[in-house]
Formats: sequence, structure tokens, C-alpha cells
Amino acid sequence: MTPVLTGTETAPGKARSFSWITIAWVSALLAVCYAPVLVKLVDQWIVNPDMGHGFFVPVIAAAIAWHKRGQIAGKLPKPNWWGLAIMIWAGFQLYIATLGAELFLARTSLVISIIGAVLLLGGTEYVRVFGFPLFLLFFMVPIPAVIYNQITFPLQIIASKVAENVIDWLQIPVIREGNVLILPQQTLNVVEACSGIRSLLTLTFLSLVYGYVFEKRTWVRVALFFSTIPIAIAANAGRVAFTGVISQFKPELAEGWFHEAQGGVVFMIALAILIAFHQLLVRGAVFFEGRRS
Repeated sequence: MTPVLTGTETAPGKARSFSWITIAWVSALLAVCYAPVLVKLVDQWIVNPDMGHGFFVPVIAAAIAWHKRGQIAGKLPKPNWWGLAIMIWAGFQLYIATLGAELFLARTSLVISIIGAVLLLGGTEYVRVFGFPLFLLFFMVPIPAVIYNQITFPLQIIASKVAENVIDWLQIPVIREGNVLILPQQTLNVVEACSGIRSLLTLTFLSLVYGYVFEKRTWVRVALFFSTIPIAIAANAGRVAFTGVISQFKPELAEGWFHEAQGGVVFMIALAILIAFHQLLVRGAVFFEGRRS
């Protein structure tokens, strides 16, 4: 016997088709409205080395969302009109940001609009399921220049101090003046690019993704996230110290392609330390869980 659909029921095939069509035109509208913002955002990903990970953020977020789609399989969308209110707020934020030429507000407005669209079209359950990939989208937005400057200078000083202690421990004469290291053969200026902010931003994003993929315990994920700060600082300070030491033998190695290559190597070391720290946490958790049982 063929089932009869009532007024409150929807054929699954039609529901899915309607959802994809709605998602398509809402996405198109958002792309048109935020086209100037997106163009400038992508341009900054290209020219700003600190935001090189920006290209990967939407791709990884989309991949995680696609992986989680099974959690809403068979569940019809329950549109929530609060999503429309959020999108209206995002539009107002974009308008204010455009008037004031405030890039951070304009770019975060895009992410807020996407969250509002998911709530409007799918409901609170969809936002709950896709909450993590939606949150990741904020990492594609460069932090405001005011906050950036407040972070980078202390990182420069920390890297300079640690490098000074390491170089002095190796019995190489060194004098530090702020973020400048004066050595017999070379004077090193620990500039913003050497502050470690690039590694910190990228490593923070990767720690969230890594924790999501390889760990289920919430406290371990939180520990991994916060561990990126000392790991990135220590790795970058080690890079500065290594540069200071090697410059005493070949000063030209303190700049150019070799110096840039150091950055990639140091980042891979920092990532390896993060993974090793995760394994240490896992073994500690297994040990204490075993003792408790």
C-alpha cells in the first residue's frame, strides 16, 4: 500500500532537494553581498605570510562539515527565525564596518552571516552538529592590527631574552637591547616576522583540527589548544638562538633563503612537539584511568 503524505509530512527526496536548492541560492546571495570582503580577504592570505593558513581553513571546515553530515541524515530541517535576526545583525555590522573601513568587523560579519543562515535554514540541531566547523571559520580572519601589535612585541622580547640566555650559555658574547641581539660577528634584529606569531596562529588552528580528528576527551583537546602557546614561543626562541649561533660562523646564513627555510623546519618541529605532547597526555590519561578502575 502506498503511504499518503499529510500536510505536516514531507517526502524525504523532496526535502533533500529543497534543502540543496535553498543552500545554493543563499550561498550565492552571501557571495554577492560579501564579494568585496572576500576579494580583500583572499588578497591578504596571499600577501600576508602570517595568514598563509587562511586558504586551508574553509577547505578543512567544509571537509569536517561533510564528514558530520551523517548526524543530520533523516532529520528534516526545522528553520529558526532567530537565524534571520543574526543575519540582519551581520548585515548591520557589515554596513558599519564599510563606513568605518574596519576590515575585521566586515570579515567576521561574513562568518556570523553563515552561522545565521545555518540556523535559519536548518535550526538549532544543525548549528549544534556543525558548530565546530563553523567556529573554525573565524581562523580565516586576520586578527585586528591593534591586537596584533599588542601580541607581537611581547613575543619579540620573549624570543630575544630566551635566545640571549641560550647564546650566553654557549659562551658566545652577546648583548641584548630590547629586541636587538648584538654579537661579535652580527647584529640580529628580532622583527615582527621573527616574533613567532605566524607559527602561533597556524599551530593554534592545527591543534583544534588535530584534537578533533585524533582525540575524543574534551580536557585533552583543551590542553592541546593551550599548549600551542608555549610550544610556539619555545620553538621560535630556539630558531632565533640558532640563527645567532650560526651567524658567528657564516653571517650570511642569518638572512635569505636559509633563514626562511629555518621557519618551515622550526614549524614542523613545533608540530612534532604538539603530537608528542598529545601522546604524553594520552598515556597519562590511560594510566590514571587504569588506577581508578
